[in-house]
Amino acid sequence: MKFTSQHFAILGAGRSGLGAARLARLHGAEVTIFDEGEKAGQVEDFKCVLGQPARDLVVKPGDFDLVIISPGLDEHWPLPKKFTSTGVPLVGETEFAFGLTDMPMAAITGTNGKSTCTELIAVLFNGCGQKSIPCGNHGMSLSEVVASGARYDVLACEISSFQLETIRHFRAKAGLWLNFAPDHLDRYPDMEAYFAAKARIFENVTASDVAIVRAGETVSTGKARRWTFSAYGDEADYNYANGTFYHAGREIGSAANLKVRGKHNMENVLAALMTGRVFGLEFDSMLRALADYEVPRHRCELIRTLADREYINDSKATNLHALEACLRSQERPIVLIAGGKDKQLDYTPLRAELKGQVRAMVFIGEIAQELEQTFGDLLPCKRGADMAEAVSFATQLSRPGDAIILSPGTSSFDMYTGYGQRGDAFRDAVNALN
Repeated sequence: MKFTSQHFAILGAGRSGLGAARLARLHGAEVTIFDEGEKAGQVEDFKCVLGQPARDLVVKPGDFDLVIISPGLDEHWPLPKKFTSTGVPLVGETEFAFGLTDMPMAAITGTNGKSTCTELIAVLFNGCGQKSIPCGNHGMSLSEVVASGARYDVLACEISSFQLETIRHFRAKAGLWLNFAPDHLDRYPDMEAYFAAKARIFENVTASDVAIVRAGETVSTGKARRWTFSAYGDEADYNYANGTFYHAGREIGSAANLKVRGKHNMENVLAALMTGRVFGLEFDSMLRALADYEVPRHRCELIRTLADREYINDSKATNLHALEACLRSQERPIVLIAGGKDKQLDYTPLRAELKGQVRAMVFIGEIAQELEQTFGDLLPCKRGADMAEAVSFATQLSRPGDAIILSPGTSSFDMYTGYGQRGDAFRDAVNALN
């Protein structure tokens, strides 16, 4: 497909936007990047309108043939509306790249576990001799992958609700719905809107596609064949129990050689195995391929054992569902460090999840006071002014045999640039302990 003599506006100067700009230019389009952020100078060798000039922009009819929006921007925000109000068609970066590739795809969505499952799928295919790469909302953007010219047997594409908002034709041979829980209510007006955005992953499926869905989830999977999985019961097509994986009641392999731990990760493994089956891979070879996979940083990552206390970094838990999954995966009593940005989430359901396993709580960030009021009548609670103080308080409240866990249950942008920096701060504070 060629876009010769066409002028595209790229909204967002981050990784997705730059990937879309490169891909559009490869296909002959003239591109201009717009970003309201205060960035100095040009981005690579593209024409850019950045900062205040982007905020003051006036778009006239005929200026652009297409506007490509990065997933971090809402199409209803002022900058995108400058273009669409003059009749410029809008497309999301993921949808744009999808239209320019014929590579087979596994698409992964869910409130939690997307990145781990995406990595597992890529590792699984590569270990079985099928070339794959994690991309989309994790790793390279889909536009970057397509623009690179590299060929893959299967793309492991993590896809967020933000990316799904702007799809038109996007579909995957294997579509994965891992779970759904409250999140992103700072972007969506209510839970129904968030659910509707995520559910679009199955909007364009055909009878030749497979929908891989966690048992008990209510999402509609359209014409696709529906396969279910669970590590918490035997009501699914694929199950995990007592260290063993099953399909239709038949043992298909053991988790003994896997380095990942916890039932939530066993569900990610199940989903990855099911994806491999969609593409014809065998269980034995898939499990061998996954044997060396380790949980990435900031996801229930053991930092240190000191004085018979485990210090675990789960900074990637940016919502309540992820926090609850972390708690359920532990066998030790817990001192929990939680809190961060106010995302308008209701934390009261967490009271029932503590179940005697959490010994004490330490709160940080913008919602620390609110959390102390929510849980202060249940168990000992303290507020830390920074991560070092939070780790110090948690250590004081703990006993030998406990796990001291950073699992915030919300995002980090009140104190840090992202969950990675927050997790690094936790690691530094733990390693500074005597």
